[in-house]
Amino acid sequence: MTVADRLDELIAAQEKQFMDRQPRSRALLERAAGSLAGGVTSSWQISRPQAVWISHGQGSRVWDADGNEYVDLHGGYGVMAVGHAHPAVVAAVRDRVARGTHFAQPTEEAIVVAEELARRFGLPLWRFANSGTEATMDAVHLMRAITGRSRIVKVEGCYHGHHDSVQVSVYQPLEEIGPAHGPASAVASSGIPAEIVQLTSVVPYNDLEVTERVFAEHDGQIAGMLLEPVMMNAGIIPPQPGYLEGLAELVRRHGALLAFDEVKTGVTAAPGGATERYGVTPDIICLAKAIGGGLSTAAIGGSQAVMDHITSGHYDQVGTFNGNPLAMAAAGAALTEVLTPAAYRRIAGLQQQMVTGVEQILDRTGLPAHVVAVGAKGCVTFSPTPVRNYRDFLAIDDRWSHCHWLYQHNGGVFLPPWGKAEQWLLSAQHTGEDVDRFLANFAAFADAARG
Repeated sequence: MTVADRLDELIAAQEKQFMDRQPRSRALLERAAGSLAGGVTSSWQISRPQAVWISHGQGSRVWDADGNEYVDLHGGYGVMAVGHAHPAVVAAVRDRVARGTHFAQPTEEAIVVAEELARRFGLPLWRFANSGTEATMDAVHLMRAITGRSRIVKVEGCYHGHHDSVQVSVYQPLEEIGPAHGPASAVASSGIPAEIVQLTSVVPYNDLEVTERVFAEHDGQIAGMLLEPVMMNAGIIPPQPGYLEGLAELVRRHGALLAFDEVKTGVTAAPGGATERYGVTPDIICLAKAIGGGLSTAAIGGSQAVMDHITSGHYDQVGTFNGNPLAMAAAGAALTEVLTPAAYRRIAGLQQQMVTGVEQILDRTGLPAHVVAVGAKGCVTFSPTPVRNYRDFLAIDDRWSHCHWLYQHNGGVFLPPWGKAEQWLLSAQHTGEDVDRFLANFAAFADAARG
């Protein structure tokens, strides 16, 4: 039997076990199909063999609608760095909700959050939004408003939300994305005008040579470049030494602006995100997910020169729910009371336990994979060699990650369902016992996969 055949067999058996364990989720999905498009609240909740319906969460655990308990390493796609129902966040939200939840006017909580973000990320001025999509949209608008130029540059295979300018080269197959030395601006969604797609140039991650060529070809036309400093919708792909430094020099030399999408890395890669971890400060930083303590919020920070364009009214950064007091209360508690230096030290210890354990299993079984971890996030990449960019990522067989996901799920560990694309998240409330459960499931999967 080939490895591929074995994986297909294991997947079939694990998917049957998955369905047998979750009849109520199946019933809820059938009911939801009558009122929710596709039976879910976001298209990315549609997964094989079916969407998982969650009942509640506490600490490091969640329970599905059928009462099954899981160690939660999904973390709401990286949002729940504080864990579930953390007492500090619960207290802050409870206090705020009793005093009113929305005024469309600033409240003191917003100052607390802005001051903490300025301290962590080294950029002085901040504004708030409600999602990562809104934050990166503001970044693109700002870069265009400041420079008077229309073209932007993004990295091939990166997701920056679902506004028009960044719905280019996200999860396209190899035949759509053109040659590596000159990637195509491939539209990533229906409903995006071709004229906007043509204003977004695409470059490979970790490739300064192609990026330099694109800036030279469009000299004086590029407003700025938006990228994840650590690429995180292709598993985890770290920047190669000198890449971020070289990119900052290149972009600024061409009179353009550099924006980091730290929606996934912000406060998880380090207290000050990838900006702190790698020591390169961009002109603009976009945050969301983990900064909100479980509530929906986002932030955009910038240098004095960048944010002066908002202060002066040259660019109107607006939103009825921006700086919503309930979200700001949760974010303030998350940043000042939960995600403390002690919490980061604890998470680092758990991550080391996770990485060491996975590596020992890989050494024992000879599975063609390696582990990558950055701060609170990590993943098993089912490739024997490091992945440098999106094209390397495309070459990985999805069956490995899907089979692993099923073994973890059926064994009581909830990982993001988009296997090879996503990462685990360790929170301030995870324990060594949680890591042990993950490692036991990984060992069972590895042994079964190797036959």
